[in-house]
Amino acid sequence: MPSITLQLSLKYPLEFLLLVGLAVALPLYEAPKNFFWIVYAFTWLINRARSRDFGGPWDSWDSLIALWIASSYIGAYFAGLHGSEWGGANDVLRYGSILWLIKRSNYDKQELLWLASTLVASTMLALLFAFWELYISHSSKALGLNSVGQVNHSAIYMVISYGAVLSLLLAYWKSLPNAWRVALSVVSMLFSAAVLISSSRIAVAALMTLTFFTGLAWARRSRMASYALSLCIVAFAGIAYFGHSSVVQKTEYYAEKEYVLNGREGLWNSAIVAWKQFPYFGVGMHNYNQVSVERVKAWLEQSGKPFDPSLYLETAHAHSLYFNTLAERGIVGFSLLLLILGAWLFGLARYRPKPDEEPLAWALWGASFSGWFATAAIGLFNTTLHHEHAILSVMLLGMWLAYLKGRSRALN
Repeated sequence: MPSITLQLSLKYPLEFLLLVGLAVALPLYEAPKNFFWIVYAFTWLINRARSRDFGGPWDSWDSLIALWIASSYIGAYFAGLHGSEWGGANDVLRYGSILWLIKRSNYDKQELLWLASTLVASTMLALLFAFWELYISHSSKALGLNSVGQVNHSAIYMVISYGAVLSLLLAYWKSLPNAWRVALSVVSMLFSAAVLISSSRIAVAALMTLTFFTGLAWARRSRMASYALSLCIVAFAGIAYFGHSSVVQKTEYYAEKEYVLNGREGLWNSAIVAWKQFPYFGVGMHNYNQVSVERVKAWLEQSGKPFDPSLYLETAHAHSLYFNTLAERGIVGFSLLLLILGAWLFGLARYRPKPDEEPLAWALWGASFSGWFATAAIGLFNTTLHHEHAILSVMLLGMWLAYLKGRSRALN
């Protein structure tokens, strides 16, 4: 098995450094993200215009990404409520364009490995800063990555990053020096500890389930790795339960109060009423905060239906990717979301690496799977696929698609 190396020979040095800058800033700093994104996109376009190479023939993923971006602006135009819908569309443009540019970049294997390593390293730096604020300076009351913010959103980001570092560790285990094995193992444990500290029940469950599925996938390549991950799940669950962690206390408290979903039913009920009011394009992206209980009451009375105030709640978002998308983007946006998640999963299943494939294939496949799984699974009970964790997810997907494209060119 070839050894891991981070030596680089860059075809487009400035372009790639801007992308690395975006990867570094993503969990750490708010302001530079848009700068790196915009300058990277313009630099990419200039470089490809000069080389007359925009990444090869148009394919189904290109059409899907274009439809994803275009539909966000169409949805903003036809939004039922007005406020932040154009900003929401710009968010889709940002992460959709990043996905498209990486997918069509023709970056070589070492560049893809560098980018994956940078995403893990930047998460680790952001986490160390978060630990400092929580336990040393006491300037924060919850564990949140500086640029990602709110603890549940940071937990989503950590689950995705955990899957990425775990995939790198497993893929390159045999060729890594012992020091690197220890270092990456410690990073993966710190990421999982951070998720546990976050007290996000769905994030903790997703991390354990992601570990389980990763072990199943790696059984084709290494049964020892599969067994080791099974032991890790048992150890993690044991630490959480017998250590009476905050997430266990939280679960027990809500179970005793028979309030397991923590009010999400009321948010989802409000989302359904909003969707029925604007069935095709919804209330507009980032406009869920305008779905007030008063508005819900008025909409129900307008349609001749009874209103029970105990059944409805209001907040900034619906605490579910699916209910939030249905309310904000209607059946059009909801159908497209299912299409994207389905295409992503289909690609992962169809092009799952063979046992003897090179480590990078397994590392990028596993990282992309972690992005899909966190988005789809945590999305059941929290609003995934926006802002920082959306960019992280699509970067991992884009790298996997870029690798597949490069492999296809090599075979042809």
